[in-house]
Amino acid sequence: QVQLVESGGGLVQAGGSLRLSCASSGSMLSLNAMGWYRQAPGKQRELVAAITGGGITNYRDSVKGRFTISRDKAKNTVHLQMNSLEPEDTAVYYCTEWGDDRQFWGQGTQVTVSS
Repeated sequence: QVQLVESGGGLVQAGGSLRLSCASSGSMLSLNAMGWYRQAPGKQRELVAAITGGGITNYRDSVKGRFTISRDKAKNTVHLQMNSLEPEDTAVYYCTEWGDDRQFWGQGTQVTVSS
């Protein structure tokens, strides 16, 4: 059972930055893909960014050029650097890890961007 612990959410003004972090209890040797989803009130959960064990990244179009996902293999941690934040980025952000036969989730961290 993998546990994911997120940190770094908060309140920021439009144009500001936040950095989310997610520590995984899984094996550092697993090289599972990891990523971030978000869910705004009344909307479906959507994939924001993902990174494979080999470092290949993928972003949803609306965050390209503003968000950067990275991973620290030594600490089994994934980060999401969010710059030029917009009110539309307001949501609960969830860390996820794709295991061999299931997907693991963190508890979520709130990101609120004020206009």
